[in-house]
Amino acid sequence: MKTIKEITTALKETEEWQDWMTSVATDERAGVQKAWQSWNKRQEKKQQLLQDHQAKVDFDHSYGGIGALIAGVDEAGRGPLAGPVVTAAVILPANCEALIGLNDSKQLSKDKRNAYATLIKEYALSYFIHFQPAQQIDALNIYEATKQSMKTSVESLSMKPNYVLVDAMTLPISIPQDSIIKGDAKSLAIAAASILAKTARDDYMDQLDEEFPMYGFAQHAGYGTKQHLKALEEFGPTNHHRKSFEPIKSML
Repeated sequence: MKTIKEITTALKETEEWQDWMTSVATDERAGVQKAWQSWNKRQEKKQQLLQDHQAKVDFDHSYGGIGALIAGVDEAGRGPLAGPVVTAAVILPANCEALIGLNDSKQLSKDKRNAYATLIKEYALSYFIHFQPAQQIDALNIYEATKQSMKTSVESLSMKPNYVLVDAMTLPISIPQDSIIKGDAKSLAIAAASILAKTARDDYMDQLDEEFPMYGFAQHAGYGTKQHLKALEEFGPTNHHRKSFEPIKSML
């Protein structure tokens, strides 16, 4: 009879059902049952991820069917007081299993977002990321600046999509489109765009932090935190701050 430690190790190293697990399931030792329950929970989580992934793929395929080029579009950074709003457009292959587990960027850790961003760039049929600077945000307003940036991202793709799925926005484009509320939780293509926009903007704000360390951009990404507001009072706004946003507008 194998020891509890041997069985626990074997279960941790095994991803698929094996015949020897029949005896493990009926082993009455508490340690074995604990390890067996952990293995089953891991399989349930894995199965749920597969189902969630397929649901997102099926959602995208519902717009034009398998083989249609579906572009997902999303943004990051509409709310901050500083930095650009960043948008991304992504066309994925029909069933991209490398992206199982991909979700709304806000639901993932920074490390997971970065890992997925690398995979998206590797597997995407086409993608484009656009940075809309603070000056354009001030000139147009944040809603219009975001819309124009999304339009640029879509029209800069290396291949023309058959359909465009946009997270909660309607774009001035001639391609058929649909505005999807909470699209990054429903569409794999939008979720991919969400990841690219978020990681690109975070990288940009990290670089900005090196140039302006007194504002703490690496910590708050330009949002109006207590730390950021205190730095604004002490040092005033930079050319990367949005002059049309309060409280900066009242400072000028």
